[in-house]
Amino acid sequence: MQSYTIGQAARLLGVSPDTARRWADAGKVATHRDESGRRLIDGRDLAAFSIEVAQSGTDEEDTSYTSARNAFPGIVTAVKLGDVAAQVEIQAGPHRLVSLLTREAVEELGLEVGMQATARVKSTSVHIDRV
Repeated sequence: MQSYTIGQAARLLGVSPDTARRWADAGKVATHRDESGRRLIDGRDLAAFSIEVAQSGTDEEDTSYTSARNAFPGIVTAVKLGDVAAQVEIQAGPHRLVSLLTREAVEELGLEVGMQATARVKSTSVHIDRV
């Protein structure tokens, strides 16, 4: 079975290595040490914990109602406006997402570089939700 270092687990969970380390120290996810002394998390344990983290992060107040289930919360890194169309880039953890949408939609959402946004992916479309 594959095991993951704290740093690898943090990247997969979309958190900082310090957060992953604190979770491990608090016993929220089981770790063991390899022969060099590095803390590792078994793949099955990390998979179960990632589901738990994802489910615990949903507040009713912050939940948007949508049929798109693949959500990538991140930060807007670029907005390119054309006469009719626009391109928005979001960095969501290790993922860079680019969405093409209307200029009007970008203006209505008030999307600007540096603000939080969530890219929702369904099939081949990317939907942008303002946070």
